[in-house]
Amino acid sequence: MLSLGIDTSCDDTSAAVVIDGTKMLSSVVSSQSFIHKKYGGIVPELASRRHIEMIMPVVQESLLLANVTLKDIDFISVCYGPGLIGSLLVGCGFAKAVGFAGRIPVVPVNHLEGHIFSIFLEYSDLDFPFLAMVVSGGHTCLYIIKDFGQYIELGRTRDDAAGEAYDKVAKILGLGYPGGPVIDKLAKVGNSKAFNLPRAYLPESFDFSFSGIKTAVKLKTQQESLSSTGGTINAQITKDFCASFQAAVVDVLVRKIEWAVAKQSIRKVVLSGGVAANSELREKMKEMAEEKEFKLYLPSISLCTDNAAMIAAAGYHHFLSGNIASLGLNPKAYLPL
Repeated sequence: MLSLGIDTSCDDTSAAVVIDGTKMLSSVVSSQSFIHKKYGGIVPELASRRHIEMIMPVVQESLLLANVTLKDIDFISVCYGPGLIGSLLVGCGFAKAVGFAGRIPVVPVNHLEGHIFSIFLEYSDLDFPFLAMVVSGGHTCLYIIKDFGQYIELGRTRDDAAGEAYDKVAKILGLGYPGGPVIDKLAKVGNSKAFNLPRAYLPESFDFSFSGIKTAVKLKTQQESLSSTGGTINAQITKDFCASFQAAVVDVLVRKIEWAVAKQSIRKVVLSGGVAANSELREKMKEMAEEKEFKLYLPSISLCTDNAAMIAAAGYHHFLSGNIASLGLNPKAYLPL
């Protein structure tokens, strides 16, 4: 079964062609970082306008790379939430129009579900149940995945998502947008013990909180600026802030997985979402998996960030379940899994 996947949930326009939810024939992603960089974050209206410009060429390129046409597509998988409502409208509207014109079924997919099922694009033999942590710019959640469509949420962030904290701290440090890659790079040459930043373990639950560490970085950078000659912190101190911040965030994420594995007695863990591309998080998770003797599944870097292949991977199961959208399908900015 061939699926055309479409994702316009945030600022990346993406399309992919996937066979049976496990084999990618193509995956095309058009980034908007160059547009939003000067604003220090995503501007929703600009994002939706760019999606309108790019959705057609991105879909056409994905079909071309897969060496197929729309006549070969069995169904269209489209992300209908959660995300930026203006961006989601573009993808959903396009999918419904193409589906109606070509008489192709359209299946709706939750973006979070897509992140989780991206793992099947590389580990098709993974069986249920497993633990799944989705760590991205908009979400930090922990689930038990019992089967397709059977999800138990163990915890979620109470305020900022981990990726959002990365972007905000990068802005505080004057590092630009997006913040994740640059902080990860600078942290490698910084001292992670230079600043004692808070770790919100919230041991009574599997929830997360990252607003406190963001505030702590802001206050400490202000203190460093006041005590520095010229009122600005030097390059090495900035690197130390990156290393200290990243160490604190990664520590919390790793500890939550450790506790979840112990309490739930599930020995398989999937890490997904944009922050799952972080080098230190991947390394610390591998070390924890080896120490606690559980199996860790990490998607390739390209499958961690937003992409349409993951939407098609999850869409395959929706199609088999007969979950076909009507023309009345509307996107939802808030859509818990």
